[in-house]
Amino acid sequence: MSIKDLEKSLKIKKLSGWEKLKSSEKEIFEFSENYKNFLNYAKTERRAFDFILQRAKSCGFKTVDKADKKCKKLIIANRGKSLALVKVGKNSIEKGIKIVVSHLDSPRLDLKQNPLFEDAGVALLRTHYYGGIKKYHWLSIPLSLYATFIKADGEKMEIVIGEEQNDPVFTITDLLPHLSRKSQEDKKLSDAIQGEKLVVVCGGIPILSDEDDSVKEGIKLNILKLLNEKYNLIEEDFLSAEIEMVPSFKAKDVGFDRSFIGAYGQDDRVCAYASMEAFLQSESSDDTIVALFADKEEIGSDGNTGTKARFIEYVVSKILEKYFNTSSEFLLKEILFNSKAISADVNGALDPVYQDVHEKQNAAIIGYGVCVTKFTGSGGKYNANDANAEFVGWIRSILNKSNITWQTGELGKIDEGGGGTVAKFLAEYGMDVIDIGTALLGMHSTFEISSKVDLYETFRAYKTFLNA
Repeated sequence: MSIKDLEKSLKIKKLSGWEKLKSSEKEIFEFSENYKNFLNYAKTERRAFDFILQRAKSCGFKTVDKADKKCKKLIIANRGKSLALVKVGKNSIEKGIKIVVSHLDSPRLDLKQNPLFEDAGVALLRTHYYGGIKKYHWLSIPLSLYATFIKADGEKMEIVIGEEQNDPVFTITDLLPHLSRKSQEDKKLSDAIQGEKLVVVCGGIPILSDEDDSVKEGIKLNILKLLNEKYNLIEEDFLSAEIEMVPSFKAKDVGFDRSFIGAYGQDDRVCAYASMEAFLQSESSDDTIVALFADKEEIGSDGNTGTKARFIEYVVSKILEKYFNTSSEFLLKEILFNSKAISADVNGALDPVYQDVHEKQNAAIIGYGVCVTKFTGSGGKYNANDANAEFVGWIRSILNKSNITWQTGELGKIDEGGGGTVAKFLAEYGMDVIDIGTALLGMHSTFEISSKVDLYETFRAYKTFLNA
């Protein structure tokens, strides 16, 4: 055997997904266009929930309360922020189910409960950032407002401002460079912009009155007057509201060759979209399969819509109750223990400008296919799920049989940081679970970059898993 043949047969050969899938370029670009439409609509977890709910209903899925036993395609919702899609299979459920879980939330700015104030001729809104952000990303960019108000009488009102062409937008001002040396430039990057200074500009005209008496906080009062006239809101309504500020720009192709997608919220809506489509397009499986879409991952999966709320237990219990006339706790535990799961979450691609924070031999490269992450966590694999070799081997086998372009990856050098996903919370049930998702550039920024070919291979990988 020649050296070249030996090298070919023994060494890992990384191939660009574009080289491997050049005959599928049309499908890749079409799939990406639909994904961009999803991103433009689903800029919050509530909007992503609505999109998936309507998409599932259009494919014949029914909510669990409206489905009879003949209907094997279910929607199980949780408070408008997380949901599960279920296809009930023919096999004995005791042998376990297949689960793909992604999350719908992304780093953002939330308004505080009492946000509106006036200072120096400007009406402003106080924010509390959500998830891991670099605060300077949020300065001097156009922002859209997504609000859910629950009024005193229980009426629910949804408001979106900043997405239509003629809508006003909002912004957070940055300090001019002429005055920023001591306030910003001489400080560490993490200290240069304080969270309490992430205040949103929302108005500047004081209330107009024929009365001679000056009005205290006239600009704030005018904003409240406008909100009352248009939406019948009062200031107290902010106390029972969820209001998110997100970048107002749309998803765009990036590069002369349009090979990349740039958009806000791709962590983790890139995996959510891919898993939704993989699930809905999967063939009839003998196994029961579940696509789970969670909330609160960016803040540790806490809260009653996060993975720690044990929603998967509720989902499986509903299946048992509806189709098997049982709610046995032991059976529930046995099913979850025997299950297989993919934590559908992104990884950080090797950044061509900041390569020193990565260990290149074990970093994912953008455009080289879906990324399989055996373990997450930080330092010495703390707070990590670490998939066993047997399960990694099974995943490797099914991906190779389907000719999926895939690679492995770690989230940076060992001592640089790290991160976690929902995988460890599923692993607590004893099931096999591994992270598989799209590698991004600029992760957690306001304009994350994904490769269209990686998105497509992520979709194909999830579909392969569900059909295996």
